[in-house]
Amino acid sequence: MSTIIEARPSGPLQGRVAPPGDKSISHRAILLAAMAQGQSRIENLLIAGVTRPMMDAVAALGAQRHLQGTTLEVESPGFQAWRSPDTALYCEHSATTMRLLAGALAASGVAAVLDGSPGLRRRPMRRVVAPLQRMGVPIRDTDGHAPLLLEARDRQTPLRGGVFTLPVASAQVKSAILLAGLAAAEPVEIHEPGPSRDHTERMFRSLGIAIEFRPGWVRMTPPRAALPPLRLRVPGDISSAAFLVVAALIVPGSHVVVEGVELNPTRTGLLDALQRMGARVHIRPRGQQAGEPWGDIEVHHTPDLRGIQVAGDLVVRMIDEFPIFAIAAAQAQGTTTVQDAEELRHKESDRIAQLVAQLRRLGIRAEERPDGFVIHGGSPWQGGEVDAAGDHRLAMALAVAGLVASSPVRVHGGHMFLESYPSFLEDLRRLGADVAPIA
Repeated sequence: MSTIIEARPSGPLQGRVAPPGDKSISHRAILLAAMAQGQSRIENLLIAGVTRPMMDAVAALGAQRHLQGTTLEVESPGFQAWRSPDTALYCEHSATTMRLLAGALAASGVAAVLDGSPGLRRRPMRRVVAPLQRMGVPIRDTDGHAPLLLEARDRQTPLRGGVFTLPVASAQVKSAILLAGLAAAEPVEIHEPGPSRDHTERMFRSLGIAIEFRPGWVRMTPPRAALPPLRLRVPGDISSAAFLVVAALIVPGSHVVVEGVELNPTRTGLLDALQRMGARVHIRPRGQQAGEPWGDIEVHHTPDLRGIQVAGDLVVRMIDEFPIFAIAAAQAQGTTTVQDAEELRHKESDRIAQLVAQLRRLGIRAEERPDGFVIHGGSPWQGGEVDAAGDHRLAMALAVAGLVASSPVRVHGGHMFLESYPSFLEDLRRLGADVAPIA
């Protein structure tokens, strides 16, 4: 795959398309299938750069896997019988893999090293290590970052539960504590300052684990029996769908239906924000899969989007969608302000600094703030050369920007879309977009 993606001004986008399986649910499904005892089956799994390290890790811990298309079968003895891996578990660019594995390994009691790419080594890990240490896990980080080192512990001695108050709402930290809590002697209760995604809680409930949760709070009682096998069909990824939704909103004459999408309310912040901007976005619920709501999203081109302010709990509910949200904001009339989003500086890139820098290259008026950004929308933008900065979501957002620029946009490092949405270019072209890799 070429490292440069070129997106050209395009005519109307038309049709129906289904994004790949949800990344967050796929990560958790792979891990819980390996923690369970017996044979699990996961359908519509996301097969991409971000999920392969998790599949490799569970195999190194003793689970057998068989992948056919997007269906994964996992045969495992259960996390109580995991073996210590021969080499470090390499998480590549995936912080989700590292943080969730830290919790699962804590429950298992095996010795392991968690490492990753130079980019992942820059991501903060003390936030997950500290609560695990409090539970009695022999784990340490490296100056607050990866590699993470877990020593073996006596599996007959349970971990400590108790009440944990997180300074920042984080589904990954919360999930790591819950996963470790499967080996605790007492219930685990977690308080957050705001809502974070609750996929782990929903999956625990589907496995019969005693768990109660609401936005900002969860309480889990550790099970006494082995975890039962997992049976799950993963709904489409709403974070991937976001690129198709915004593309249809901003390209004149477009009408697109994005099918089979995850509609968990902890993940639909972008849709709420777009509707506040006046977007013609309609949600068609279709039921639930393993406790996760899903459905279709119908989108019509909306030429009269208006700027809004985004802050507080809404930030957490759309934390992965800000790169593509910024493209919608640049098309809107008026000013859009994002605040309370300092967490964006600790993603695959510093998404505040890089997003503002790349938008300015296209002539979009954008300003960087310590905890967010400001975009002055409503003016046409130019084409040109931009850089994805090693960030898959920035790569895709900049490609969508090229569909309405005055001339082609070339995204250097554009191949990063393979990390989370391998069919991104194919799906856009199916709808009528002029976007392709170039030599």
